[in-house]
Amino acid sequence: MVAVAILAAGRGTRMKSNLPKVLHTLGGRSLVQRVLDSCHLINPSRQLVIIGYEGEQVKQCLQSIPSLEFVEQREQLGTGHAIQQLLPHLQDFDGDLFVLNGDAPLLRPETLQNLLHIHKTNQNAATLLTAHLPNPKGYGRVFCDNNNLVTQIVEDRDCNAAQKKNHRVNGGIYCFNWPQLAQVLPKLSPNNDQKEYYLTDVVQYLNPVMAVDVEDYLEINGINDRQQLSAANDIMQDRIKNRWMAAGVTMIDPDSITIDDTVKLEVDVIIEPQTHLRGNSVIGAGSRIGPGSLIENSQIGQNVTVLYSVITDSEVASGCRIGPYTHLRGEAKIKEACRIGNFVEIKKSEVGQKSNVAHLSYLGDAILGEQVNVGAGTITANYDGVNKHPTIIGNRTKTGANSVFVAPVTLGEEVTVAAGSVVTNDVPNQALVIARQRQRIIEDWKNKIQQK
Repeated sequence: MVAVAILAAGRGTRMKSNLPKVLHTLGGRSLVQRVLDSCHLINPSRQLVIIGYEGEQVKQCLQSIPSLEFVEQREQLGTGHAIQQLLPHLQDFDGDLFVLNGDAPLLRPETLQNLLHIHKTNQNAATLLTAHLPNPKGYGRVFCDNNNLVTQIVEDRDCNAAQKKNHRVNGGIYCFNWPQLAQVLPKLSPNNDQKEYYLTDVVQYLNPVMAVDVEDYLEINGINDRQQLSAANDIMQDRIKNRWMAAGVTMIDPDSITIDDTVKLEVDVIIEPQTHLRGNSVIGAGSRIGPGSLIENSQIGQNVTVLYSVITDSEVASGCRIGPYTHLRGEAKIKEACRIGNFVEIKKSEVGQKSNVAHLSYLGDAILGEQVNVGAGTITANYDGVNKHPTIIGNRTKTGANSVFVAPVTLGEEVTVAAGSVVTNDVPNQALVIARQRQRIIEDWKNKIQQK
């Protein structure tokens, strides 16, 4: 059996934020969520998150993860003190315990799987993930013999000049035999410069303890400030984009593109510059997104073009053309082969197949049938100051330029709406509706005004 404990109690003062450090986001997920996600290949039977500063916020963020256990560390007295809080919670547990940092979001699942394999194969009491850093400043140094058995771990602040020349560092990722660790945790003492209980001090009581070097040292990068968060985002983006390009996605100027790793892309998608894909979005095969577009938590069908537009929480079916400067939001649903064009906003509305809303229109709380043509400047006046009301427009209806539909109102099929109409009552099928004041012409008006 394997258990995982995530250290997530600290505030992270260098982040200069009221938000707990582990709740800052990277690629659409919180740092602590990413650490938990990295554990799926080791298949833990128990997952414990050690919380402290703003612990309720951390609980709220992670409430959707089933069977997650929370352990409170009321005083933050070091990593050893944090793991001591597990003693009453793991009294009957006799498996292996992973200890991970909630602010180290770049770990690959395969790295933890390899660490567990080596730990079990060698029957270690403890196995540490280590890395050789070009600049190890700030990291505890790990000293090993020729068999990678750990002889000593010294925190950076406690290293002397000779010890600081060692570039093998402690990544803060551990796999312990829990029964052996539980026996030595009470022996820890705060006899160091910081007056904290260091988890690394258990090395002197456990045997054998082995170091495993990670292939990519960037995986152990922790997040302590906004600059490090930005650097981690660059690393994450490189991983995501390289993976999708290898899977058949074309990216024009990848450096200007950002993609959350929750996004799914199909083959032959083309992502143009300055495009950003967020959340649980799906882009269908052959679609061309951008330049200059934002898509968030939306489903885009196959062979869709989206140009200089924003789409959030919406669905666009295959064969549609969106933009430039279209805004779809609030569960807008655009059916197949539609054209949604220049400076159009659609909110919580459904547009039927082969319909066109080409320019300068707002549709809110509306249902449009198939082959509807919406003239320029058409607006559904859906809000009466208190409630929202629906507008229903039947198949093959055509609205004239600058039409206004004062909801609730229903137009039948094959209706023609004269330009400039303000429609307040329902309209039957195949009717022409003219809802505007009759034009008046006063001849010679200019001269009459001048004479007065």
